[in-house]
Amino acid sequence: MNKHFWTIAEDAILVESLQELNQNTMWKADCGFKNGYLAQLETMMEAKLPNCGLKASPHIESQKRKDASGLFNKPFSHYYALGEIYGKDRATGVNAGVENHIYYLSQCLLKLGHKVVVVTHAYGNRSGVRYMTGGLKVYYIPWRPFLMQNTLPTFYGTLPIIRTILIREKISLVHGHQAFSTLCHEALKHARTMGYKAVFTDYSLYGFADVGSIHMNKVLQFTLADVSQAICVSHTSKENTVLRSGLPPEKVFVIPNAVDTAMFKPAPKPLDRNEIIIVVISRLVYRKGADLLVEVIPEVCRIYPNVRFIVGGDGPKHVRLEEMREKHSLQDRVKMLGAVPHAQVRSVLISGHIFLNSSLTEAFCIAILEAASCGLLTVSTRVGGVPEVLPDDMIVLAEPDPDDMVLAIRKAISILPKIDPQVMHDCMKKLYNWQDVAKRTEIVYDRTLKCSNQNLLERLSRYLSCGAWAGKLFALVMIIDYILWYLLQLWKPAKDIDEVPDIILPKIQDKDIDEVPGIILPKNQDGKVLHDFNADQ
Repeated sequence: MNKHFWTIAEDAILVESLQELNQNTMWKADCGFKNGYLAQLETMMEAKLPNCGLKASPHIESQKRKDASGLFNKPFSHYYALGEIYGKDRATGVNAGVENHIYYLSQCLLKLGHKVVVVTHAYGNRSGVRYMTGGLKVYYIPWRPFLMQNTLPTFYGTLPIIRTILIREKISLVHGHQAFSTLCHEALKHARTMGYKAVFTDYSLYGFADVGSIHMNKVLQFTLADVSQAICVSHTSKENTVLRSGLPPEKVFVIPNAVDTAMFKPAPKPLDRNEIIIVVISRLVYRKGADLLVEVIPEVCRIYPNVRFIVGGDGPKHVRLEEMREKHSLQDRVKMLGAVPHAQVRSVLISGHIFLNSSLTEAFCIAILEAASCGLLTVSTRVGGVPEVLPDDMIVLAEPDPDDMVLAIRKAISILPKIDPQVMHDCMKKLYNWQDVAKRTEIVYDRTLKCSNQNLLERLSRYLSCGAWAGKLFALVMIIDYILWYLLQLWKPAKDIDEVPDIILPKIQDKDIDEVPGIILPKNQDGKVLHDFNADQ
């Protein structure tokens, strides 16, 4: 007989092996794995559980294909871990840092018992309503991005659909993310017009002199003129945001990013230090210091014959790095990986000893957290909020100058024997976790909801203070928005918009996302379990 009753230990080893394959570029594929991975799983499980007798077919294959109804009201501690492995709605693009922040924050807020609904634009053919891990509901509104994953500014075009979502979902607070997001600015504007409390999180640093920064700062000033509270990811970012927007400092809170330490673990075995490998994972653009890399890498390779570089990322400066390799004949010592999906970042990091960050401006570099969690010593430019990220014994800072960066790398190589990757990983688990970020964000939400409501005239006075001409323009925009909202109220009153039923999930406290004791799947009106979490509803 092929019937096999899986033990808790076997389930744990299976999920652990799947996570390892998920981090291995040889086996990872889009939304799954490459052909032959089941045989590899069989080999891995046999090594971890000798004489277990588990075969790729039928044991492992049948265990992976269990119907979701078999988990209804039953404990399954690996539900979220499998969601991480097979989830296809995760960000891997240019704004992946912000989108991953939203994802992890949402998951932890759900665990704290809150209802979270994410609104974003359509991605390819993905539009409508979808459910992600943990019952997170995502509205992909039918607006297509036209530049850098941003939708075309419409000022008022999104008002009807934003109003419908807020009423349908019984929303009490709107949290906008990313200063570059036009959808974020429009949603916050409409939310304040409708009387909702609003919070904004800023992730970036901007200048004050160039045309782009001046324009962006004015847009930010308009949006933040009427938000209840704001969040920044570092103290440097807070100072920058207050100066750019004119927001009172007491309304701005500092809540740093975090890292999924369960995903970013050190290599199982210590790496050989006879050959030093320096890893760079970054977009190859001017702002990320790609031009510094062109000067730093040849000099380090000249000084240390046993040093190699692995460069992951893509961008306009990719050509300059390729030219540098050719000019200095470093093809065998500088490996160019191109764009690296976020799911494969760990497999790249654990192949190195030192992580190099050459950014010219950075509010908070989450890549440094991921590298430190994997046990890599970090060398970084001393810019923006980077000095706030890690303790001094985990990072070597340098000025954004090639000579100073080379000196910093030399220092890092000299102290490398003192670095214990597992100790660094354990330290990161204590310093940064998404549960702490969610609880601190919850405090900001509580303060926001206690803010007093203001009428239109009081709100307009804030916009008029934004400048002699800009203030009047901002006030006019809000008056038109208010009139359109009032007409929508007459055309389709809120009582005529159906409120959607909520998915009921257990409240989980102070546990890792992959340690959930059970799940409750949603039901339809007939009491049947809904299996299709990706269908538009």
